[in-house]
Amino acid sequence: MKKILINILFVFILVISGNIASAKDIKFIQIADAHYALNNDYSKEVLDKAIEKINNEKDVSFVIFTGDNINRPRQEDLISFVREANKLNVPYYLAFGDHDVYKNGGLSKLNYIEIVKDNNFLYKPKDINYVIKKNGFVFLVVDGAKEVIPGSIGYYKDSTIEWVDQQLNKYKKKPVIILQHFPLVEPKEHKTHKVYKPEKYLEVLEKHNNVIAIVSGHYHINGEKMQNGIYHISSPSLMVEPHCYKVIDIVTSPGFSPMIYTELKPVDVK
Repeated sequence: MKKILINILFVFILVISGNIASAKDIKFIQIADAHYALNNDYSKEVLDKAIEKINNEKDVSFVIFTGDNINRPRQEDLISFVREANKLNVPYYLAFGDHDVYKNGGLSKLNYIEIVKDNNFLYKPKDINYVIKKNGFVFLVVDGAKEVIPGSIGYYKDSTIEWVDQQLNKYKKKPVIILQHFPLVEPKEHKTHKVYKPEKYLEVLEKHNNVIAIVSGHYHINGEKMQNGIYHISSPSLMVEPHCYKVIDIVTSPGFSPMIYTELKPVDVK
């Protein structure tokens, strides 16, 4: 990639100033759609190069893999992927994508989590949906993948949406960032990659004023849109040329709303 794409957004939201004062600057990295495959040496090389470059980044709090971490839902692929991800110098977290799980094929969501924890004793999440708290910010990792009949249409269950609602109430005095695979706001119209009935999810978000961003993948393209005070960030696939990951900086200032800066970083693979 000859030119690094830099997107800067000043996020203005109705958040009590005291909440922002309690939050500190944070920098994290999103790897979208790594599509790692044990039988594909090139996918391993791309991930290795990305990890090598990320390990040279300064002040990174964590890495989030936002789904389609592996290309096929097989245990041996997941084990190999986790061993590669373990080379990161910072904690990492995982969301499910439509390529990650297939219950009837032997890789359910719970089995997936067990395999990750068996191969990384430092990995803390044990639930399908979970909370990360860093620097005064709350991150919700939200699942929209189907494990019985996998497909490219995202599906956020009623129980998942209720969980999101509960967490937004629980952390109503904190700025929240949602991390998930399937975007609620499409970066580009695509009939086979939509979310099934996103209205319920969006209605819950409209009840709250503490969500500042939703970070997703799935579409393999870069797209960032503001809608109803929420910055919807979609990122390209690591595996698709030009290979890249996204650095997300959230900067806070007393008395002001957070500012979100995003930057695509190229991964050079020879």
